Amino acid sequence: MTPATEPGPRWLTESEQDAWYAWRRMFPLVNAEIARDLNQDSGLSEADYDVLSVLGSTDGHRMRISALAELMRWSRSRLSHQLTRMEQRGIVRREEVASDGRGAQVVLTTAGITMITQAAPLHVESVRRHLIDVLTPQQLRTLAEVGEVLRERLGARRKS
Repeated sequence: MTPATEPGPRWLTESEQDAWYAWRRMFPLVNAEIARDLNQDSGLSEADYDVLSVLGSTDGHRMRISALAELMRWSRSRLSHQLTRMEQRGIVRREEVASDGRGAQVVLTTAGITMITQAAPLHVESVRRHLIDVLTPQQLRTLAEVGEVLRERLGARRKS
């Protein structure tokens, strides 16, 4: 195909452009408000809360580090740095996996369990205030459907 016969860019229609701009403006604004509340209410960063909430929902409050990195779609390096910061604060610890000796797992400490238990209700209120309670039930269903389509398309798992 010569350059003259190659198809041009598939420019966005007006309604597609409206949707794209809405997404680009909405997501960082809502996320920033919730992250600000999380830090003010609990002293946690989004990354702290993400790790704590995943571990808090697992049996034994533990998970292989490799599985946690995959679930969160983080590099092992990024997760390792995050876990180091959290270990320094005493909210997680790393342990060798006794059954095979090859891998390591991260475990919530008692302080970590207390932290996520106290943070979760405040975080949920912030999510409600900045997103859930602002939308109608139909808008929430649409948002959930869109999120599921995109999650599946990108190959992300829902849970551990």
